[in-house]
Amino acid sequence: MEQNLSLYLHIPFCVRKCLYCDFLSGPQSADMQEQYVEALCREIQETSPEYREYQVVSVFIGGGTPSVLLPEQTIRIMETLKSCFILTNTCEISMEMNPGTVTPEKMNAYRACGINRISIGLQSANDGELKALGRIHTCADFLKAYEMAVEAGFTNINVDLMSAIPEQTLKSYQETLQKVLALQPQPVHISAYSLIVEEGTPFYEQELNLPDEETERRMYEITDDILRKAGYHRYEISNYAKAGKECDHNKKYWKRFPYLGLGLGASSCMENVRFSNERNFKTYGQKIKNGKLPVVEKEELTKEDCMAEFMYLGLRMMEGVSKKMFYQNFLVPMETYYQSSLEKCIREGLIKENGDRYCLTDFGIDVSNRVFAEFIYQG
Repeated sequence: MEQNLSLYLHIPFCVRKCLYCDFLSGPQSADMQEQYVEALCREIQETSPEYREYQVVSVFIGGGTPSVLLPEQTIRIMETLKSCFILTNTCEISMEMNPGTVTPEKMNAYRACGINRISIGLQSANDGELKALGRIHTCADFLKAYEMAVEAGFTNINVDLMSAIPEQTLKSYQETLQKVLALQPQPVHISAYSLIVEEGTPFYEQELNLPDEETERRMYEITDDILRKAGYHRYEISNYAKAGKECDHNKKYWKRFPYLGLGLGASSCMENVRFSNERNFKTYGQKIKNGKLPVVEKEELTKEDCMAEFMYLGLRMMEGVSKKMFYQNFLVPMETYYQSSLEKCIREGLIKENGDRYCLTDFGIDVSNRVFAEFIYQG
């Protein structure tokens, strides 16, 4: 019997790195990009025989900025993927893009080669805020990109938004939400994250004019309120969708389905073994050229690791975690193994019991990292 598998393909290029970004990405020459595409296609070819018993149910092409590639390069990657792996007829194939890098030719190429879901990184509809983030596009660029996507025939479109960013006010954030909802047709999915200032990014070294804690909390609240009234439901802490339009790839990840990462620095988790690829561009290419897979780190997860992942990933989703599924996976009752943590979180109003499931309360969503820590560090 074939098993289900999700694929992630990493494209580590961008026109210019955003000031908040800590992903493995950066600008490279056209020649380096072509070398990388060749290496990635070869990795796909050499890795796929190990996964003949799997059928691919979702693909996510992320970065970086995958849309910096030439149309023919994206087509080549997709053709290689489809020739080497078994993709189901309903396979969700998502691709991230920056509005400053797309053209009608690219959009039509994405549609023609089988990509059926796109994620456009708007972040803010305010040009001053975009400049403060170090984005290469304007709101007008985004509107053009969105129009191109619709004209190319895409109906499954996500828009990425960011709150609690430099120079942002409650009013400007509300205006961003309203501009996105004014799009015709409306996006069927909206990802709304708050800025996290990561060590090693330019933002980490700067004095930033960020919204205060109360304003950030209000932004969180109005996101849920405005999007719910517009017909979206919140299915994960930072993700909202129209009915039936949740991101299948992300749901598979939060539910601990097997996933395989291909490309520079990509991470995987198969049969409770976590592994990742070489992060050095030159070494990655050289290993593949020499016929070697670029895997550099492997870690076999313990039963305790897997139980913790089940809890802190599953609790990200509004449906929460299933007691029945926990027992089927680990042969121990959730209430037995996590008794003290569950009782503490219920007592503090962080989670609630709903039939077979435990899920976050509204307060628990606000302080979700505090909840997750209970299950990462305690058993």
